[in-house]
Amino acid sequence: MLNKVVIGNQKMNLTASQTRRFINAFVPLVEHANCEIGICVPYTNLATCKRALKETKIMFGAQNVSEFERGAYTGEISSAMLADIGCKMSLVGHSERRKIFSEQNSQINNKIKQNLKYNITSILCIGESKRERTAGTTKNVICKQLDECLSGLYENELEKIIIAYEPVWAIGTGQTATAKQIEEAVKIIREEISRLYTEIAGKNIVVLYGGSVKADNVKMFAGIKSLNGFLVGGVSLEAQSFSDLIHNFIGKSK
Repeated sequence: MLNKVVIGNQKMNLTASQTRRFINAFVPLVEHANCEIGICVPYTNLATCKRALKETKIMFGAQNVSEFERGAYTGEISSAMLADIGCKMSLVGHSERRKIFSEQNSQINNKIKQNLKYNITSILCIGESKRERTAGTTKNVICKQLDECLSGLYENELEKIIIAYEPVWAIGTGQTATAKQIEEAVKIIREEISRLYTEIAGKNIVVLYGGSVKADNVKMFAGIKSLNGFLVGGVSLEAQSFSDLIHNFIGKSK
């Protein structure tokens, strides 16, 4: 059985006090859930998460990290800083970072390597735009992102990598990929990891789907056997909705 994983990306929304209230409401709803759960929050909320989640199994992480280890990079936050506060994971390469802040695969690769130095799991976001899917280049886009973002990594380091397939056209749009589209994309990911490393690596890599996932549609995707779980956006801002999604996933998946 594949590990079941659900991670919330709360983006630039909740303040520290709002995050504390969210956690207080959320934890009792999922404390017995047979699933790995995490939330990625703004930097200013990490300390709150560390305190509020101390006695729980829920992980917390950052939404980004610097590609540099230290130095004159005003406004940047390093992997060392995240590790020091107890942060165990970080998003890298989210489509909003790629599109709005023009992040390149080479930068994302550097971020992953920085995270590895400090034992932080990188949640690598990849996915095609609507134009790329329409043009039939989805496989090329996914493989290029994987090849360049994972360049120079050894197979054993994949234990600290989670792949999040997030088609750009389905993020925050209300549109969702079909189960068939997701299954095809996950197959591409696992085959490419197998090509870059080994079949065992392709089988064991943790793969999530993200893109307008909600409690009422997660059941459609939970039966995809090659999928480990989900990276959730807007729904992760509200404790009851997020917990409903998690329980619907656990109840449906096999």
